[in-house]
Amino acid sequence: MSITKQVTTLLAGMALAATAFANPLDALTEKEAGGGLKAALEAGSVAAVGKLGVDGGFLNNDAVRIKLPRVLEKARPILEMTGRGEQLDELETAMNRAAEQAVPLAKPLLVNAVKSMTLSDAKAILTGGDTSVTDFFKEKTAAPLAVKFKPIVKGVTDKSKLSGQFNSAMAQATKFGLATEEQASVESYVTQRALDGLFLMIGEEEKKIRENPISYGSKAISKVFGLLK
Repeated sequence: MSITKQVTTLLAGMALAATAFANPLDALTEKEAGGGLKAALEAGSVAAVGKLGVDGGFLNNDAVRIKLPRVLEKARPILEMTGRGEQLDELETAMNRAAEQAVPLAKPLLVNAVKSMTLSDAKAILTGGDTSVTDFFKEKTAAPLAVKFKPIVKGVTDKSKLSGQFNSAMAQATKFGLATEEQASVESYVTQRALDGLFLMIGEEEKKIRENPISYGSKAISKVFGLLK
């Protein structure tokens, strides 16, 4: 075989290899990629809110249940001896009820975040890992969601008899390095835990979408996530 033919054959082989290893998402338009992400996010957020934004959504789910900060749990035996054990239980229930009422506010902000994405953003997110879509939107929406959640959380937790004492105790604990800044008030603590639970559940739903996109009955999800299979 002549050198020319050898080079031609080699180049052809390299071209075929490049095609084989090309990003399958390269064929998508910005509209298609964005549409797939939006559909997946809507499916994930609807499922997460549907599970969390109901009575018992947080309280009865060990994966997301909001427990008292560790420093208060350590003090529980003493508080129970002074007759406050029942109030501690009531406060923990109130914290979870507050989260259950707050999470339905998340969906509009999550869906609106899709509008700020570029095509390169969308493709990078889609190929970034099992929860890369969730991680991207957590980064974009966690702060504004916290602003939305806090008034709802405060309104519910303020009804607890121990809410004020929680804030005083945790403020002192923070000064001595026994608690973090986010634990200094009950509304800040619950808001952060509610967000953690929300994005955990959205991430779990994203994993399901990636594993079986066809089952969601959405052409946009099937087309985009089907390319990743």
